Amino acid sequence: MATTVEIPLEGGTADGETVVVELDSNGRPPLTHHHLGPEGLAAAEIYELESDHGDHPWVYAWRGPAV
Repeated sequence: MATTVEIPLEGGTADGETVVVELDSNGRPPLTHHHLGPEGLAAAEIYELESDHGDHPWVYAWRGPAV
């Protein structure tokens, strides 16, 4: 079983990009991803894991700015 997986980002400024995340001991990725903006954490956006999404078993969907 893979220890990492590539997950697409949907929405927000990172729409269409992907991130590589580590899977936990049950084979699941983290529930959220904080995507850093050009100013680091000050411009971070929060993405939340969604499952069973078309061609991908998971996607991170945009939820809004972190601040």
